[in-house]
Amino acid sequence: MDSDTGRSERSETSRHRSRGRNRRSRGVESDRDDRSTRQIPEDGTGEERIEVQILPQDDNWGDNTTAITGNTSETGISMENMSERFGKDLDDHIGFDCAKYVGTMFAAVLALFAFLSPVAMVVLPKIGINGWKAENCTCKLEAGTDKCKPIGTEVQCEGLLISLAFKLVILVIGAWALFVRKPRATMPRIFIYRVVILFLVFVLTFAFWLFYGFRIFQTQEKDYHSIILFSVSLVDALLFIHYLTVILLEIRHLQTQYIMKIVRSPDGASMSYTVGQLSIQRLAVWALEQYYKDFEVYNHYLENISKKSQKMPQFKFYDVDGMPSQTPHSKSRAIFAAAARRRDSSHNDRFYEEEEYKRRVQKRRARLLTAAEEAFTHIKRMQGEAGPAIPMDPQEAAQAVFPSMARALQKFLRITRQQPRYTLEGVLEHLANCISNDMSPKAFLERYLTQGAVIYNDREYKSSHNWVLISDSLLSSAVEHGTIFNLRQGEVGLMVSIRKLPHFNLTEEVLDPKMNKFVLRLNSETSV
Repeated sequence: MDSDTGRSERSETSRHRSRGRNRRSRGVESDRDDRSTRQIPEDGTGEERIEVQILPQDDNWGDNTTAITGNTSETGISMENMSERFGKDLDDHIGFDCAKYVGTMFAAVLALFAFLSPVAMVVLPKIGINGWKAENCTCKLEAGTDKCKPIGTEVQCEGLLISLAFKLVILVIGAWALFVRKPRATMPRIFIYRVVILFLVFVLTFAFWLFYGFRIFQTQEKDYHSIILFSVSLVDALLFIHYLTVILLEIRHLQTQYIMKIVRSPDGASMSYTVGQLSIQRLAVWALEQYYKDFEVYNHYLENISKKSQKMPQFKFYDVDGMPSQTPHSKSRAIFAAAARRRDSSHNDRFYEEEEYKRRVQKRRARLLTAAEEAFTHIKRMQGEAGPAIPMDPQEAAQAVFPSMARALQKFLRITRQQPRYTLEGVLEHLANCISNDMSPKAFLERYLTQGAVIYNDREYKSSHNWVLISDSLLSSAVEHGTIFNLRQGEVGLMVSIRKLPHFNLTEEVLDPKMNKFVLRLNSETSV
């Protein structure tokens, strides 16, 4: 019995040891996982935050410039779900490209037809279709006779042809400068002025061809000089339409009439601009251009710094005097009163938290500037002569001096919540470019000291951005006083409000030269 008992105890001990080793191995694996993704527990904010670190978080990052990354991207795609994930997106992308260029292609075809029409009108009489052969420019056959009536000289005819050619060249250059450009935006509604211009071009070209077919081609006009004049008049009309296009599309909206205010949600950043007479959809495109240029990147990690818990605090009631328990209604009133007192004092805590955060940012900013200036002092461009040190290219120089300021940069990016936007390779490439162009330390740090403009956010930069335009009015209608519309992209929303500039009534007041004189009044209390 004793031996069996001893063997059972030894087996239980071995099982406990194996379980302990398994726990420790699992603990090591969890610690390794925590190095890439750190879960921050509740610290009074009432919510659990997950902080994903792109740059290495170990203490040796400043001394080692080697970055090891794993294939942990959630965007990895297998062959099994390729069709499921990209089938609909591919169809939407093709449809978006068609909607993006169909209007441009239609306008290009119509413009090409109108441009080639005068050339065709001049060439057709010389081809000899159906026996039609126009005479030269110097004479015209009289009706019923074989006599040639002189109407002009050959020089006049050639001058008209040269004028026609130069007018066509001017027209094609003007059309290229005005229309041949990549569309900046795909609008949900038609652009009324552009449609009006295309309609005028179509009507004009159709009317000239209609007159040409019935009055010149059908009657087989022999006067070539009149045919050239007819073609020149078509080119003149097209030039006037081009002039009208420049006024409607490029000049009309330049005169300021409204004030446009853009407010971004949820951080409340705002800017104001002066605009002219535009439609709602064109004003939305112009507002997005200003937004990408002037607004800083919205960093949603910064919004969680000063947020407090919205949960109701838990209170426990104790009967220390042996009195009968209170009613539930009285307990709830006490809970709400305590929560109200706590809420009234929360603004004070928020103020001190924000001040403390600003102090920490300024402190780490000063450390980063100092570290960058010290690192740049070790770099000197060679002036042609060979020195005692081994020459390095900009990339090698960046890798050599970066470790001395890597830790300070990492801490600053971490406190300003910019770390997910930058990688170690990107920072080294930017440092190498600054070294190659002899930039100062502050010029190198300019990208990291602020959040930066929206257009320079490399992490979210794409060739095409999708925005949703929400408005109560028709998008092709002109803006007016009080117009409000929204632009949304994910969690970012832009509210655009329009106010009309008031009429400024200036009156003149003439200053009398006799009243523009002064005397010095002295009393006993003055120091003069």
